[in-house]
Amino acid sequence: MLKRFVFLSSLLFIVCICATSVKAQRFLGAVSLGMNLTQVDGDEFFGFYKVGLNVGPMINVPLGKNRNWSVSMELLYSQKGSKHNGSSDSTSYKLVQDYAEVPVLVHFTDKKLISGGVGFSYGQLVNYKETKNNVYDSIYFYQTGLSNHEISVIADLQIRLFSKLWANLRYQYSLFSNRTVLVKDPFAYPRTEVTRYQYNNVVSIRLTWVFNQEKISKSPKKNSSVETF
Repeated sequence: MLKRFVFLSSLLFIVCICATSVKAQRFLGAVSLGMNLTQVDGDEFFGFYKVGLNVGPMINVPLGKNRNWSVSMELLYSQKGSKHNGSSDSTSYKLVQDYAEVPVLVHFTDKKLISGGVGFSYGQLVNYKETKNNVYDSIYFYQTGLSNHEISVIADLQIRLFSKLWANLRYQYSLFSNRTVLVKDPFAYPRTEVTRYQYNNVVSIRLTWVFNQEKISKSPKKNSSVETF
C-alpha cells in the first residue's frame, strides 16, 4: 500500500508540474507541506498533543465565468493519532496512525486573496502503532479493531501570502467511528462500564505552493481571467 501511495503521489506531482505548460490554465498544480495537530475523541484523553506530517500534491480546477469557484483533489500522506504524557511511564499513552488520503473540496476565492472550502476525504490506513501499558489493558477493552478506512469532513481556509504561496488552516473530523472501546474504571465503585466511539479530530497548518498561478495585478485588463485556488 505504501509503495502504491508513493507511485500515485509521484504521478500526481508530475501532472502538477506539467500543468505549468498549459497555456489555457484550465487547472492548477500545487503541493502542500505542513503539520497535523491531532487527538482521538473517545480515548479518555484531551488535547491536540500528537503532531504529525501532512504533505502531498494537489490538482485544482477553476470553475465559473469569473473562475472564483474551483474544485480540488489532493493525494496526502497524513499522520494522526493521540498522545498523553503522564507523570511516569505507567500513565503515558501514544497512538500513531499513518494515512494515505484523497481529499476533494469545493472552494470559493474572493479577490484572489482569501479562499474558503468544504469537502470530504477518504483515508486508507497504511500503518499504525499503539504504545500503552498494563494499566490501560485493565481499563480498555477493544470491541472492534482499528478500521483501515476513514471518511471525514473538511473545512478549509486559505490566505494568499504572496505570489504563488498560500497559508492554509484546515479542520477535519471523522464521519464514522474508527474503533469501539469498552472503558472500565477499576478504581470506581461500583465499577462502571462505558462504550466509547473513537473519532479522529485534526487541525492542519500548511503552506501551499501553486506552480502555475499568475501574480496579482493591481490593474487587471478587461475580460482577463481570475485565478482561483
